[in-house]
Amino acid sequence: MDAPAQRKPALGFIFVTLVFLVLGFGIIIPVLPGLVTQFEGGSVAEGSNYYGLLVGVFAVMQFIASPILGSLSDRFGRRRIILVALAGTAIDYVIMGFAPNIGWMFVGRMISGATAGALATCNAYVADVTTPEKRAQGYGLVGAAFGLGFVIGPAIGGLLGDVTFLHPFHVGRGRLPFFAAAACVGVNWLYGAFVLPESLPVENRRPFSWKRANPIGALLALGRFRGVLDLALMHFIFMFASTMLQSIWVLYTGYRYHWTTVEVGLSLTYIGVLAVVVQGGLVRRIIGATGERKGLVIGLLISSLVMAGYGMATQGWMIYALVLVGAFGGITGPAAQALITKHVPSTEQGAVQGTLSGLTSLAGIFAPIIAAWSFGKCIADDATWHVPGIAFFESSVLMLLALSLAFRSFRRDDRLASAG
Repeated sequence: MDAPAQRKPALGFIFVTLVFLVLGFGIIIPVLPGLVTQFEGGSVAEGSNYYGLLVGVFAVMQFIASPILGSLSDRFGRRRIILVALAGTAIDYVIMGFAPNIGWMFVGRMISGATAGALATCNAYVADVTTPEKRAQGYGLVGAAFGLGFVIGPAIGGLLGDVTFLHPFHVGRGRLPFFAAAACVGVNWLYGAFVLPESLPVENRRPFSWKRANPIGALLALGRFRGVLDLALMHFIFMFASTMLQSIWVLYTGYRYHWTTVEVGLSLTYIGVLAVVVQGGLVRRIIGATGERKGLVIGLLISSLVMAGYGMATQGWMIYALVLVGAFGGITGPAAQALITKHVPSTEQGAVQGTLSGLTSLAGIFAPIIAAWSFGKCIADDATWHVPGIAFFESSVLMLLALSLAFRSFRRDDRLASAG
């Protein structure tokens, strides 16, 4: 289908796409771990292990496919790849909604992972329609779209998760959120097909190359751009730590604070509201005052401290106070994306964003498994040390490692700039 004519691509278009995309994802967050645990006979420890593997399988497929989809978006445009990715996500949600056992959950996640190029392509879209000076603000709006989706999505998912969905398909309790998520993605696909304009002009497109599209080749290709490889490694470590938090949130709060799906949904809604406020309204001011480098450093320091706080919090209300502070760590992503895209030509933004998405998925392969295993090991009856917050302590240390990589990137970038 040809792109809608006579519409000038702008941030507003991709903002709407991201809101619907995250809305669908947010709806299933409160119920997916519980459904996996249900398949495993109700054992939280066993369910956490399978949940980690489920997230890991998705990430493996995404790691392989993201550089390919990113390079394809440089060749055929952003809009077509977004539509393909949305179609795969919708199929995944429908399969999970009907899944009779854990095996079908893995099938759905594999399909979704193989087509999970929407976020990377949306990030390339942002680079297409913004000047280098305004990129941090643009990526702040990406974060705000995520926040807005999480404001609405988890709350809907938490409420729908308690509904027994009997008619007309006779599927049980906890399944309705998956069909609601599929509907959101379906609406998103229609928006992309009939409203979203193409952002990449024909003259800025480049031939597809398997050398750049495979994960290893794409990562090595980052070395051609000054300072980008080190920042990409920093991005990987940061996303690894963030993914550990995301993958264990529902299990941790349910176990330690006895939160229900409704309470988990409300906590994620609270996180989303703060993300909208900080990334949608304050990122431009904060990074404008600090600069992208200092903003990156500040964001990583805040994130490290708050991660440790999550692990030490003994009462559920403490989590809400920590989330308020941790929201300002959200300046990390926009600052890093702005720094990276400034060093990349317009003809290769899709490939680079695909590579970054691949690194994020690589983190997603191992981070959920490690977080779930650590959590399960430290809450088991025979645990040597009973430390439910172990995954958050691990994440805190990783944030500091990411900070050290950021400093190394700055030093190397300065040396290359002065030499060149």
